[in-house]
Parts: sequence; C-alpha cells; structure tokens
Amino acid sequence: MKHPLHQFHFCPKCGSKNFIENNLKSKKCRGCGFTYYFNSSAAVVAVIVNAEGEILVATRAKDPAKGTFDLPGGFIDMYESGEEAVRREVHEETGLLITSAEYLFSIPNIYVYSGFEVHTLDIFFRCKADNFSDLKAQDDVSELQFIARSKLNPADFGLMSIRKGIEKISKEVRI
Repeated sequence: MKHPLHQFHFCPKCGSKNFIENNLKSKKCRGCGFTYYFNSSAAVVAVIVNAEGEILVATRAKDPAKGTFDLPGGFIDMYESGEEAVRREVHEETGLLITSAEYLFSIPNIYVYSGFEVHTLDIFFRCKADNFSDLKAQDDVSELQFIARSKLNPADFGLMSIRKGIEKISKEVRI
C-alpha cells in the first residue's frame, strides 16, 4: 500500500527534498524538522426525500465518475459548518433551499481529482426542502431525478462512499 503522501516530494514549509515518511499519517522534513500530518478533507452529502418518499439523485456532469449517479453535495469550505456546506452545495447544484439538515452517518472515501488522491470523510445529512419548484440541475450536475428508495441500485453510483451510503440507506437508515 502506498503512503497517503506519496505524491508530496518537497517540504511545504522550506521546500527541501528531504521530506520523508514519518509514520502512516505524516511526513517529516529532515531539513527544517517540520512534520506534515495528512488528514481527511470534509465533504457533505444530501439525502433529500420528496413527499412520495423518493430520493433526489443527481447525474455527475464532471469527472471523477462523470455520467454516473450521485447525491448532491461537495467539499466543506474553510470556516463553514457541515450544515452550512450542505445547504450551499444543494443550492449550487439543484437550486433548492434546504430548510433542515440532520446528521445521518459518515463514510471515509478516496476521491481522485486530477490524478490526485484526496482522502475525504463524507458526512451524510437528511435534508428537507419545502419547495421543489426551483429544482434545476446546475454546477457539477447534468440531470436530477427522484427515484424510489426500493429502486436505487448502488452499482449506478460512481463514487465508492456514495455507493456505500446508498446501501446503508436502502437497508439500515430510516429516512
């Protein structure tokens, strides 16, 4: 197994090439002594259910996993809470205004972006919207549709954490 920081060759503090594996989570610079700890990036996932009990599913407009199913969501920005991020991401991708966001569960993931492995912690929220009239695919989404929970197929979802989340929603989680 490759070290999570195998793509980092230079110390981010001093630029030295003597940036070596320190342990499973870090690299240390032999030049300046700086230790860089690699932690997961936080991301949010919205589970939005309509009055018929169907789940809002997005089709990814961009890589990774372009053309596959996804749930609305994305990375949490600096200085933003998970609840703020899920509201922002849902609005950016669907036009919907979320009225409540309740934590469901989290799943670790590796999100490959431009050939770079980003370790993430994907935080799933049950989200409510009062009005679906503004629903429109935008940003990273090419299409939106509601699918009955019983008809969701995890294999249709391109990202590993979302597949696992769909499995959990289908079997264990009450939404």
